[in-house]
Amino acid sequence: MSNPKNSFELPQDPFWPQEEIFGPAFLDTQACLCALRGTDHIRSGEGKWQCIGNQTQGVYEVTTGKWFNNVGGGNLQDNLAISDATNTPDTSTPLMYSNNTRTLVDVVPGELSVWDQACTGENHTSFSTSYYRATEQLKRNDTPVDATPCWRPGAYPIQIQNVTGWQVNGCNEGFLCANNTVNSLPQFCPPITECQIARLGGFTCMFNGKNIGMGPFEPVVCQQGYYCPTSSNGTEMIPCPAGTYCQPGAPTPTPCSIGSRCPEGSTYETFLIPVAVLILADALLAITFLWYFLRKRFLRSREQTINGRSKGKNSFKVATTGYKEIPVESDNEMFQMQATYIPTQDGWTGFEAALEFPTPESSTLDVSESGFSPQLRAFVESMRRATDGARFGLSFAYSDLSFQPKGSARPILQNVTGSIERGSLTAVMGGSGAGKSTFVNVLMGKVTNTGGTVMINNVPGKIKRYKKLIGYVPQDDIVLPELTVYENILHSARIRLPRAWKDVDIQAHVNSVIDCLELSHVRDSLVGSVGKPVISGGQRKRVSIGMELAAAPMAIFLDEPTSGLDATAASSIMRTLKAIARLGISVIVIIHQPRMEIFEMLDDLILLANGQIIYEGPEAEVQEFFQSVGFHFPRHSNYGDVVTDIITGNGRAYKRSGDISKDALIANWVQSSQQASIKEKHASIRYSRTSIAENNHKHRELLRKRGAPRWKQLWLCLARAMLQQWRTRTAFCFEMALASIAGLLLGLAENSKKGVLFTGTYNSPYEVISLATDYKSVPELALLTAIAIGLVSAAPGVKVFSEEMLLYRREAEAGHSRIAYFLAKNISVIPRMVFGCMHFSTLILLLAVPIINWGTAFLANLVYFYCIYGLASCVSMIVRREDAPLFATMISLIVGILSGAAPPLSSVQDWHMEWLWRASPGTWLAELYFGQLVEPFRYLYNVDLAARASGFHLDWHWRNMLFLLVIGTVYRILAYFGLLVGNRLRI
Repeated sequence: MSNPKNSFELPQDPFWPQEEIFGPAFLDTQACLCALRGTDHIRSGEGKWQCIGNQTQGVYEVTTGKWFNNVGGGNLQDNLAISDATNTPDTSTPLMYSNNTRTLVDVVPGELSVWDQACTGENHTSFSTSYYRATEQLKRNDTPVDATPCWRPGAYPIQIQNVTGWQVNGCNEGFLCANNTVNSLPQFCPPITECQIARLGGFTCMFNGKNIGMGPFEPVVCQQGYYCPTSSNGTEMIPCPAGTYCQPGAPTPTPCSIGSRCPEGSTYETFLIPVAVLILADALLAITFLWYFLRKRFLRSREQTINGRSKGKNSFKVATTGYKEIPVESDNEMFQMQATYIPTQDGWTGFEAALEFPTPESSTLDVSESGFSPQLRAFVESMRRATDGARFGLSFAYSDLSFQPKGSARPILQNVTGSIERGSLTAVMGGSGAGKSTFVNVLMGKVTNTGGTVMINNVPGKIKRYKKLIGYVPQDDIVLPELTVYENILHSARIRLPRAWKDVDIQAHVNSVIDCLELSHVRDSLVGSVGKPVISGGQRKRVSIGMELAAAPMAIFLDEPTSGLDATAASSIMRTLKAIARLGISVIVIIHQPRMEIFEMLDDLILLANGQIIYEGPEAEVQEFFQSVGFHFPRHSNYGDVVTDIITGNGRAYKRSGDISKDALIANWVQSSQQASIKEKHASIRYSRTSIAENNHKHRELLRKRGAPRWKQLWLCLARAMLQQWRTRTAFCFEMALASIAGLLLGLAENSKKGVLFTGTYNSPYEVISLATDYKSVPELALLTAIAIGLVSAAPGVKVFSEEMLLYRREAEAGHSRIAYFLAKNISVIPRMVFGCMHFSTLILLLAVPIINWGTAFLANLVYFYCIYGLASCVSMIVRREDAPLFATMISLIVGILSGAAPPLSSVQDWHMEWLWRASPGTWLAELYFGQLVEPFRYLYNVDLAARASGFHLDWHWRNMLFLLVIGTVYRILAYFGLLVGNRLRI
């Protein structure tokens, strides 16, 4: 019986009978055909077993191969069946036929062919069964199904591994070669249609739940959930034991991480410890929030109970008279939103009690004899301790002061000469563009004058050195809405008071400030924002003033302190400032159109127009001065409004004829006796180098002691930032929920792949049986991860700084450490990043089950969170607060897209634009994921080919981590630079 196909064109098929078998025969474990025959002739001589590897020779035609003694004594004359089992070879002593002696001798391996050397003489049951069936089918002229080389009808196999390759390497690692031997080498068969479709889809062809080849000798990749040990040369497929998992093509089971769940037959591990930690952390947070809520509710209930008892004492009076007394909870002090409230006690309270005492000519107060309240006395004592003397005010003298910005054709200030006495309430007035703000900025040292001189306490010097002794209250009430009145003022005090003060002294000073500002009843109330106020506008203004008084300043500048307040609240604020000046602190305000009551409170006026002085002197003499140049003040008019109209060039109603222009007013002042008196006073000031040195030494010592050291400022700013995050815990919860949803959705999107995110070309020589490659799933997972993290963290990252830029500038100008603030804000969001990363990473890794170490994936995601927060900080420095969240989200989306997934990084390299993609942290994240998810499959796939196709490196694990960290740090350095530059970069 012969093979109808040309045996020289096709690889050997040991299951196909090459000749008619006359007696017992079988296929051994190496697919050698073993038959019982005589040694001299097929039917003559002693019965022996002959095993040949090359069946095309004919087992009865040649004497090659291995020979074995027969155990059983039978021979061909007995007409035994092909499957007879009573006669078996004695495999303990293999023999070979010697043509010289025509006898059987011991085997000499070198004289046997490579196919014959492999023969073992041990019956391989499944091989033999297929051989017997094929024999019977051929006898019946049926199609020998068991001996078909390929399952596809009419298909021819192709040998894909030669003898040498098989002997050296055996079955490729990760494959099952159940039927392959030296005599049945691995083959490739064209797949049937259904399997071809499956392979094009990236799936292994399966039958009854098992991977199958397209022919009996085609290797199949080891099935997921099983492993094929290399020790068995691909002949075994063992179920993956419990505690391990097996991906497709696993040569050994992979041990699960500690705490992970891996039942028998697992194809991936389920991380349980991160889930448990996440649940525990969320439970602790929930318990903490619940405890805080219940405690707050209990305290509020107890307070209401106490107030109810006080209210009950007056119930008898209500019943007998019919009149209701104002309830305690309706007391004006308890109405925090009433801006017009003024305490109705007899006499003045707080700072305003100082109004009952005459102005001290020397700016010195004898506290022991003043009769001040304990709170006011405590404040004055604190001021004396902080300023190291009784005279704690600053005087300013300026001569021919001018300021002209670079590139400007005209000066903003020119020829400004005058002085501000310590302990005075001085108002700077003028129309728009008069130079009020520039003048004040020069006196505070924010802007350096380009001409003239400025003296502090009659001593010339650099004004910037005194910024720790000068307070500035901006027009807008720039305070932190998440903090209470007490916390806002206390933070300012801890940062700016002398570093030698103990915390108990600082708190005592802050308490005195709060008491004197009449904020005691709202000291524990949150300040709130302008959009969602908690306390009134007048109280917010007092808090803003208190933040400066907490620093024990020797002078305070205020920009429009009455702006946004009603008339009564404005008067109350100005009385407070008047009282503060009465204590000896210099108070300088920029004010616009004050009401009559406020105007009369002012001690001195500095009226500006076109950057020059129109009038400087006591408020009481301003009417006389303007009347002397022809202006008329109507009776019962608001002199403040009249003066404002005059200095803005709108005074025609008060002067029927003559020049009322601002230039004329400036000329009148230059020629006035008041101006001459001021110049004469300046000329009379004498100072020696000794006095300058003594004054500089005194203030140098005073300034050296002022302010907490940087490390302490860092701690204080960090504590404040953490408290802010606690107060905004609702936003924190929403951010964690968003991170969880992002991780959940991405995990569900990738769940169907069961962790199989990479399919490459099989290693040589099995490339031809490869499935459709999948090089994109890993970069796409990294892309989606980058986009999701950007969407989760960009907006919160912007709010780290954008909401506080005005406060930062106010604090920085007051001498707060910029680097301490910046570092504290960055450190404070680390827990937020860790929690967000934990919620995101735990869910995506739980559902997507990529074959990656959980710690590695978490760390990679965390440093990407770090990058996005840093990028958002950069955005917050250059984009307006209203637009920054959207802009940061857009930028993070672009950064995520530039991850090398689409277009692939290899294409970008062809465009010579890899540098742009490498500037994005998304590329480094994708490369890290690619290396971690692809490199472990080197034993199975040609991963170098995949790396070249994608453009990623496989072994840059820690380099990727480092570059992500570096990029995030560079973002922060740029953000810090933007913080220093300030508004100039903002768009």
